[in-house]
Amino acid sequence: MSDTLYNAAILRLKLVGETAHRLAAPMASATRVSPVCGSKIIADVDLTADGRIAALGLDATKACTLGQASAAVVRERADGHRAETVCAIRGQLADFLAGHSETAPDGWAMFAPARAHRARHPSILLPLDAVLAALAEAGQVAA
Repeated sequence: MSDTLYNAAILRLKLVGETAHRLAAPMASATRVSPVCGSKIIADVDLTADGRIAALGLDATKACTLGQASAAVVRERADGHRAETVCAIRGQLADFLAGHSETAPDGWAMFAPARAHRARHPSILLPLDAVLAALAEAGQVAA
C-alpha cells in the first residue's frame, strides 16, 4: 500500500464519488457538512420493510477528494445493511483512522495513509455520517 495520502486507489474512487447519485423519491434524505473543510454530502435512502438499506443515493459533488472516495466505498457496500451495522462500520473506521485498531473495515484499507492526517478523518467519515443521519430521518436508530 502506498504511503501517499492521495494514492491511486483513492483517486480512482474519487472519480466514482464525484458523480451525483441521488434517488428519485427517497424515503429519507440528510445533508452533512464538514466543519473542517466545508465538504458537503447528501444521502438518500430507501429501506426494506425490516429496515435494511434497499437503495442508497449519495451526492458528494461538493466534497473533497477523500470524501468523494469514501462516498464511493459507502455506495458500493451499504445495500442490505441496517443502521446499527452502518454505525459499527463508522466506529471501526474511526478507530482505524485514529490508530486504535490496525484493521480497517472491509474496503477501507486504502485510507491508511490518512491516519497521519487527523484533520482529514472527518472528511473520510462524512459519507457514513450522512447515511446515518438519513437512516435516523427514516426512523432507524443505530443500536
